[in-house]
Amino acid sequence: MADIAFLLIIFFMLTSVYSSNFGLQYGLPKNEDPANVQPLESIHVQIHALGQYTVDRRPATLPQIAGYIDEKLRQNPKKPVIVQTNPDVPYYATIEVLDMCKQLKVENISIPTGSEMEMWRAFMGGIAP
Repeated sequence: MADIAFLLIIFFMLTSVYSSNFGLQYGLPKNEDPANVQPLESIHVQIHALGQYTVDRRPATLPQIAGYIDEKLRQNPKKPVIVQTNPDVPYYATIEVLDMCKQLKVENISIPTGSEMEMWRAFMGGIAP
């Protein structure tokens, strides 16, 4: 019985088609001019306390923030928005900003955690964004 099994194994080994592996296929970038690449700066919205907002380090109200974000999105619809809140800010203040971003059809919204903000402060040399 074992000899039949070995014969079948040898038969299938000899009659099977061997696939050759040509290695990994890499999609390498083409030589493009790096001067055409523009850095993507984000819009930074901070919520300090009830009714106190800053956008890119300038004090603003919600309608002013909406106008500012809308203006920036006309220039680049993929521009990211970072919404930073303090832990003592009521939830509805954050939700108002997020709803405004949704109405403006912002595609990239980020809410950094406390550890991410600490890492950013360390990266910026102690300067809070």
